Amino acid sequence: MKNVPEQYQRCGQEIMQRADALAVHTEADGMLTRTYLTTMHHAAARQLSAWMLAAGMQVRRDAAGNVIGRYEAAPGHADAAALVTGSHFDTVRNGGKYDGNLGILLPVSCIAEWHRAGRRFPFPIEVIGFAEEEGVRFKATLLGSRAVAGTFDKAVLDNLDEQGNSMREVMRGAGFNPEQLDASAWPAAAVAAFVEVHIEQGPLLLNEALPVGVVTAISGATRFMGELQGLAGHAGTVPMHMRRDAAMTAAEIGLYIERRCSSQPGLVGTMGIMEVPNGAANVVPGSARFSIDIRAEQDRIREDAVVDVVAEIDRICARRNVGVTLRKTHEAGSVPCAAHLQKQLASAIEACGLPLRHLPSGAGHDAMAIAAIAEVAMLFVRCGNGGISHHPDEIMTEEDAAIAAQVFSRFVENFTA
Repeated sequence: MKNVPEQYQRCGQEIMQRADALAVHTEADGMLTRTYLTTMHHAAARQLSAWMLAAGMQVRRDAAGNVIGRYEAAPGHADAAALVTGSHFDTVRNGGKYDGNLGILLPVSCIAEWHRAGRRFPFPIEVIGFAEEEGVRFKATLLGSRAVAGTFDKAVLDNLDEQGNSMREVMRGAGFNPEQLDASAWPAAAVAAFVEVHIEQGPLLLNEALPVGVVTAISGATRFMGELQGLAGHAGTVPMHMRRDAAMTAAEIGLYIERRCSSQPGLVGTMGIMEVPNGAANVVPGSARFSIDIRAEQDRIREDAVVDVVAEIDRICARRNVGVTLRKTHEAGSVPCAAHLQKQLASAIEACGLPLRHLPSGAGHDAMAIAAIAEVAMLFVRCGNGGISHHPDEIMTEEDAAIAAQVFSRFVENFTA
């Protein structure tokens, strides 16, 4: 790290050490699982609070359980809108150490360096550890950031976890009042901008040997669950031309999705679930169940692909004489990152002597929710192992953490709303 200044090398080392320390707070031995408002989730929140306090920040919790650290502005600027950053500290089951956590640990380490140097800015900096993003425990996502954005859907308070506990009951048991969630919402005027630092969760930066990249937009997504009804039969006695094979119908649908979504840059399609209920080696499948996930940076590209896929499903099923039921389960538009914030991140990268790369985010992030009240930007950081994430093999390097800290610091030091 000979080209990285010493203070950012310290940040990189501290970020990696703290990611290891935070991973100790897990609900399951031998793997990292930390879900909303469990004992280990509370322990992680306490640890984050302690690190924020040590960095010279004032710390508070809101009704959703978010951990919020505030680094005050320079004298005379106490009423200025804040530059807000952060990410989530819950995890998927058997997840990685850097997804979400990096976006909290990195700015806290940078702020600690400014605090030691006695440096303040003409705006406060708020770092939010969002209490819930993944949706694992209560099957509702982005709870922390939606509370801050004022878009928390209170209907999910009645969602149950695997033990039959409602979110409402769990929140009260943890000392948070769900009736005060409205008070967790921030007015738009209080936020100058929101920038989220996150591992890429993909292979592009790794494959191009780049430590960081500027996110252009968070892709929109459309999801369906489909059910196919054909006709079961004996695998040895039903001629091929007479079959109404539900599994082969699903396979043909999947291959069409692959072809269609390979036809345009930035468009991706996935059939992540394909099931044959009560399947057997010697039975022609009479039914099948499948999922579809289609994403793109530009909504029109995604919407056109969805129209084509749905039409082709009807054609395939009609030709094969197989019934189909298709149910849309999710739709979210893309969230563009603000052009002027992208430009400032790009300037910070180039000022650090690094190549510039813009790329979309195919995964959802807390910035999606915060976009309801503020302009947003994201800085992606390279991850190793082929870009794997949501998995114990998710990795990043201390050098990349240091470089990202340098870029983030340069961005903040030159930030204009």
